[in-house]
Amino acid sequence: MAATGELIRLINYVDDIVTTLRRISASIPTIDADERKRLAEHIREASSSLTNVLVQLEKGGQ
Repeated sequence: MAATGELIRLINYVDDIVTTLRRISASIPTIDADERKRLAEHIREASSSLTNVLVQLEKGGQ
């Protein structure tokens, strides 16, 4: 099955997210405890967006 240009672009976005997460992981040892806590809170808030997208994909975009 051939991938559309739109699918390829969306997959590239996901790859960018994964790359960003690797960069964040590599930086964790360099930030203090308060910064780690703030970053964790921010990522936790953003994770709800990821969950929502997964639900939409599983429901067929509805």
